[in-house]
Amino acid sequence: MSVLVDKNTRLLVQGITGKAGAFHARSCEEYGTNVVAGVTPGRGGEYFDHKIPIFDTVLEARKITGCNATMIFVPAPSAADAIVEAATAGLELIVCITEGIPVHDMMRVKGIFAESFQNPPILIGPNCPGIITPNQCKIGIMPGYIHKPGPVGVVSRSGTLTYEAVWQLTARGIGQSTCIGIGGDPIHGMTQMDALSLLNKDPKTEAIIMIGEIGGSEEEEAALWAKQYCDKPIVAFIAGVTAPEGRRMGHAGAIIQGSQGTAALKQEALRAAGIAVAPSSADIAETLITLLEKQ
Repeated sequence: MSVLVDKNTRLLVQGITGKAGAFHARSCEEYGTNVVAGVTPGRGGEYFDHKIPIFDTVLEARKITGCNATMIFVPAPSAADAIVEAATAGLELIVCITEGIPVHDMMRVKGIFAESFQNPPILIGPNCPGIITPNQCKIGIMPGYIHKPGPVGVVSRSGTLTYEAVWQLTARGIGQSTCIGIGGDPIHGMTQMDALSLLNKDPKTEAIIMIGEIGGSEEEEAALWAKQYCDKPIVAFIAGVTAPEGRRMGHAGAIIQGSQGTAALKQEALRAAGIAVAPSSADIAETLITLLEKQ
């Protein structure tokens, strides 16, 4: 089993002819992802790498190729419109890698999703590394070779720390079911709680690693949900323990506002929910191994 993506996923790449889009489209295809189409307005009728058809619109690409997921590398000023276009065309999964999208633009996207779609598509990102089910499908910028199929699901606000956790697991012979980098912008799609719910429902996911950051309240909300509904062991790590108040650390959403969003409060909420908290980023896998040994 897997969460959201597998060998049957048919991927569209919006912005496939740009430098970043082209590089990562090739990387995903080389990993084994079924990349079936690209979209670059004005380039319709051409082929990417002489084999992947390019379309002017997402709707046309979906009708002709049956793509059901998209990876967005459209520049920030137009990325919100690209998200809405993909949703309107009926794609089920939208993974927006683009960073630097204005907060106001993402607020507009969230409003359109709420008002115009009874069942809106799943949005991962923006400003995220994407999602991968090892040896089946990679949608994003993560290094595929560090991943190994197995029973541990990973959800993270930090791309780099996702890779760190995965590498620690793989180095110890522990594989992953699906790894989701949800991104660190203030306004984004999938939340920590959304990801935990998906991984909790997956029968092949036996344990979960959740990596959070200072700022916002997603980790606290996820902890409350997990305490009531999650029946799988969870290990968490919160980045930004030493961050000074009012200083943004790494991501646009990683900023402490007054007494809210601190690492200490997040760790307290996680522990209160029965979630094991890793003392440092270097101890994520070791904390999980210790937890599982006690089960």
